[in-house]
Amino acid sequence: MFFAVTFILNRSMELSGGSWVWSSSLRFIFMLPFLFLIVLFRHNLKQVIQKMKKQRFTWLGWSFVGFVLFYAPLTYAASYGPGWLVAGTWQLTIVGGVLISPVFFKNVKIPVRALCISFIILIGVAMIQLQSADTLALKDILIGIIPVIVAGFAYPLGNRKMMEVCGGKLDTFQRVLGMTLASLPFWLMICIFGWIKSGGPSTSQLLQSFIVAICSGVAATTLFFIATDRVRENQSKLAAVEATQSTQVLFVIIGEILLLSAPLPNSVASIGLIVIITGMLLHSTKKATEKQEKLTA
Repeated sequence: MFFAVTFILNRSMELSGGSWVWSSSLRFIFMLPFLFLIVLFRHNLKQVIQKMKKQRFTWLGWSFVGFVLFYAPLTYAASYGPGWLVAGTWQLTIVGGVLISPVFFKNVKIPVRALCISFIILIGVAMIQLQSADTLALKDILIGIIPVIVAGFAYPLGNRKMMEVCGGKLDTFQRVLGMTLASLPFWLMICIFGWIKSGGPSTSQLLQSFIVAICSGVAATTLFFIATDRVRENQSKLAAVEATQSTQVLFVIIGEILLLSAPLPNSVASIGLIVIITGMLLHSTKKATEKQEKLTA
């Protein structure tokens, strides 16, 4: 639900003339003071600074992948389609997270059963995309989808690599703060580009970006990273956690209908939503079955 705020308000900002440059950079700039205060009050700030100093280029590189290469393309894509369409395409990250594991991590095998269930979810995503296939030009579809594909692989890759770098020595709040700090130089460069290209953000965009920062940047990202941290040693469970992101499509559709007067999904897209929910249930059932089998053994 919190992640869905990103897609709804990014689309809202685009429709009101706001630049994607400010939508992307302001989220992380607004996140920083909240994360800083949380870590400071928990007396964990010194650990973050020490860890970053020891591996500064690693933090810079993978924070760029996990945050900048994820969120900048996602907000750019919001210029070319409704939020639920971008959110639907974003579900490629579910399979992306599974496929990158054996490529970038040692002694990791693809969890085949989890991958098959994730592909069921992707079938539902593909059905959702069909609704706009007749109304959008091929160029707009490609411009709107390709950046999301990049983001869909960058997000789980950056998240997983930073879990590996931290090695369980930093908690989730520390890791998110460190990644936000490390990505800040890139966001400031994007701000300069945005100022030169389109001037400063409007008051409305500032407010909406602030809401996105709180709901999606602080609440959603922290909750999601806590969940992935808990199962980081089990690729199958990690795939199941990442698959929970598919439910955000439902919240995006509801939010856009209520707030932006977006059209209802057609019959094919509605079936696609049912397929996505079915895939999520299969992931949950699979985990419950594996747990029961383990207890029985």
